[in-house]
Amino acid sequence: MPRLCVMKFGGTSVGDAACIARAAAIVQSTASDGSVVVVVSAMSGVTNRLIDAARHAEAGDAEFATKLVAELRHQHSKALGTLVRDARRAAEVDKSLSHVLAELERLLQGTALLRELTPRALDAISGMGERLSTPLLAAALNELGVSSVPVSATDVIVTDPHHGRAEPLMEPTRERAAKCLHPLLKKGVVPVVTGFIGATLERVPTTLGRGGSDYSATILGAALGAQETVIWTDVDGVKTADPKLVPEARTIDEISYNEAAELAYFGAKVLHPNTLRPVTAAGVPVWIRNSFAPEKPGTKITARGSSNGGGVKALTAIRGVTLITVGGPGIVGLPDVLARSFAATASLRTNVLFVSQSSSQNDICFVISSSDEKRTVEALRHAFAPEIAEQTVEHVSSNSRIAIVAVVGENMHGIPGIAGRTFSALGREGINIIAIAQGSSEYNISLVVEADAMQRAMLTLHREFRLHEAASAAREPHTASRPPKRISEPASLRK
Repeated sequence: MPRLCVMKFGGTSVGDAACIARAAAIVQSTASDGSVVVVVSAMSGVTNRLIDAARHAEAGDAEFATKLVAELRHQHSKALGTLVRDARRAAEVDKSLSHVLAELERLLQGTALLRELTPRALDAISGMGERLSTPLLAAALNELGVSSVPVSATDVIVTDPHHGRAEPLMEPTRERAAKCLHPLLKKGVVPVVTGFIGATLERVPTTLGRGGSDYSATILGAALGAQETVIWTDVDGVKTADPKLVPEARTIDEISYNEAAELAYFGAKVLHPNTLRPVTAAGVPVWIRNSFAPEKPGTKITARGSSNGGGVKALTAIRGVTLITVGGPGIVGLPDVLARSFAATASLRTNVLFVSQSSSQNDICFVISSSDEKRTVEALRHAFAPEIAEQTVEHVSSNSRIAIVAVVGENMHGIPGIAGRTFSALGREGINIIAIAQGSSEYNISLVVEADAMQRAMLTLHREFRLHEAASAAREPHTASRPPKRISEPASLRK
């Protein structure tokens, strides 16, 4: 089989007809040199609107659902009319869109009637956006003369049954991917697969979590033995910091799996946190590139990455998090405090981002998403109810007025003084550090600071480690993922 590239296009990259046409032109360029599998997100903002409609339906507001279905029909039909000139092909795609929208309306009306929104129903509703965008990109490719078909990931990606944050089962996924996609690739057809969604072994729809289309792409890349995966988005690559917080942030030319995973885990939105799991063992490179500027090389993510000589490669920060503290002098004598704390969070599938313990062992604190705060605190109070009653554990408290700042770099462990410089720089600016954690791998130093000091901390550390001065190495991206310097405007958009 020819060289295989898996390409994923995010919501902004398929946000309207012009964006979809641009994405199709990028795929066309790459498909001329080898096989391509495309993974597509919902059009920008659609998933949020679907979840909002589901919540309204749960409250019994059926009218909101009806209005959304009409809006989505108009939005996608308008894009279809711009992208596809062939009347017969447009009618086929329109029929497919109508089928999905009818199913969506039934789900929302049923939810409104019962006033109950189960996790399974929410997965089915929130995955509809990808089922609407996929036929549009496939049609745009066919309009360019590239044979293409839409494929539902429910026929390809097999997951566990944990709705809302499902994990892939790789062996059955490999089997289904081979059965469903290999025959298409052998015929020179480009499959356009729905991102974000999958299905259980019994074919019950699930989702991989918000931003999960990146994850879908690398799952398929690993399952199919692809040579590379390209994540097309609306930024030039992985940055040294969030440019909204640090205006002088620059694009990193090459970064390691470990560094990119740390950045994603600690809030860098350019990647879903689980994206690199499937491809790490095989050493398959992943590119982050800008579909609005395809001539730019982007960031290459590899096993080794590249050194900038300074140890620290990038900074990231997370808002919307809560610090949970389990405290009291009596916990010194409790040998299973950590185990019971994490058993309580694990039972809820709460993602613990950060853990720290005082040297006196009087307090254990950890950081979670603020959306999990209420139920996590309740679970911990239940787990330690006897000790709270006896005042062995004095409190289980929470503080949501905080943020995490993480200093990331794979070579930090080989360069002395990075932690000292970090703390000294923040101290000079009068930024209070609430808690500190550093993993044994030393890929990052994580700090909890007050939420309103987060941007100052980022600016201070970016200057301290001179990340804005590190020059990108001049290089060309791999030919399999490099479109021509100019992408021709598709005929469907020409006046």
